[in-house]
Amino acid sequence: MNARWIAATALVVLGFAGLAHAQARAGGAPDNGTASPAELQRLFDAYSIVQAQEFLKIGDEQYARFLPRFKALLDTRRQTLQQHTRVLNVVRRLLMDAQPDEGMLRDALKQLQDIDTRGEADARRAYDAIDQVLDLKQQAKFRVFEEQMERRKLEMVTMARRNIRQQNRQQQKLP
Repeated sequence: MNARWIAATALVVLGFAGLAHAQARAGGAPDNGTASPAELQRLFDAYSIVQAQEFLKIGDEQYARFLPRFKALLDTRRQTLQQHTRVLNVVRRLLMDAQPDEGMLRDALKQLQDIDTRGEADARRAYDAIDQVLDLKQQAKFRVFEEQMERRKLEMVTMARRNIRQQNRQQQKLP
């Protein structure tokens, strides 16, 4: 096994394990000593970056051109998600009112649409930049790779949540 793969996997697993442990200790709420969801996302992004070179069979020279472009795609996605989540939280708060301000709701929905449109355009530019350094087969493999990484992330989140529930059950059984 590749040493980078092992190191990246360990970072991701330790990040999720730390989150699970802290949430179990705090009754489901992470404490200050745990990784935030954003930090866990960065850990998983680092794992993806390490895995990409091996999966795509990219040499070091090509990888040096690919890496900043892949990071730009990951950053674009993360920023778009953060902006989207922030505005969606505003919508949630507005909806808690018995009579939500329709003007504010309309503005927030427009912001969501603008964020999504801008995010899609930014992601498209990032994909175009990545495609400039990959051959056709690598481009296809990259799309498959991304889907596999997304599936792995969901599996890890599911596993972490399951571990949290098990730890909570075990703590409830203790005297």
